[in-house]
Amino acid sequence: MKLARQAAKDPTLPRPIYIIGLIVHNRFAVEELSQLGITTLDGQDRAAILDQVTEGTVIFTAHGVSPRVKQRAIERGLHVLDATCPDVTKTHELVKDFTARGYKTLYIGKKGHPEPEGVIGEAPESVYLVETEADLDALPASLATYPRLLVTTQTTLSQWDTARLVEKIRERYPQAEVHNEICLATQLRQEAVANMARGADLTIVVGDPRSNNTGRLVQVAEELAQSAAIRIESLDDLDPALLVGKKRVAITSGTSTPTQLTRQVIQFVESFGARTRFIPEDATGAGDGAHL
Repeated sequence: MKLARQAAKDPTLPRPIYIIGLIVHNRFAVEELSQLGITTLDGQDRAAILDQVTEGTVIFTAHGVSPRVKQRAIERGLHVLDATCPDVTKTHELVKDFTARGYKTLYIGKKGHPEPEGVIGEAPESVYLVETEADLDALPASLATYPRLLVTTQTTLSQWDTARLVEKIRERYPQAEVHNEICLATQLRQEAVANMARGADLTIVVGDPRSNNTGRLVQVAEELAQSAAIRIESLDDLDPALLVGKKRVAITSGTSTPTQLTRQVIQFVESFGARTRFIPEDATGAGDGAHL
């Protein structure tokens, strides 16, 4: 977001400025950039999206892109700004390095998400996307005896679901070398929510429905903390009736949620007379707990 804002203010950059895909999975963030004059072009195939751009500057999103997309931008003579998350870049380099050494890769990720699209694009002939245990059954039988097998992950997954799937993979492929690439911010948020939501009457997660890490926070609250949980995009989505009779409410947000949206929800809950125990974001990556 910072890179995109700087681009909008830089008069030396070729115009128009486009973002190829959603800069982050949050519509409020996308709308902010639109107001700054940046156009978002979204779709399943990012290389095809570039066919809509004939001049100017393109920004690659936090989720990363495949080498094919980067090459297409160069071929079209476009100025490129790369906003790929460093954790995602690390996964790209990992897959590229291991492929060069003769490895095949089982990539644990979400089908249809832009992050796997970019990583798999590093070596489409030797990377297999695995989302569930059922996907393991569809893998080539030859992998069972293949000596060089890498297992790595999308950065925004549930660490507990991923651990269970990795365990199943190890049972089938004991030769596999596992590199867990779930990012630290995602892990800290999930761990904090597992703690703060335990004993809460309601957990509120502020975030976009397209945000994978936001969805995982709802899942963590429900499954690990045994808390009733809802996801809202903003305060406008919060029905005050949901707070009636609640004694303890946990509030958190996805990594791509603008801070002010979460603050508005906290302030609204405080208006009911809540005493708030704040958990600093830089310490846990999570949010706040409110006692009503």
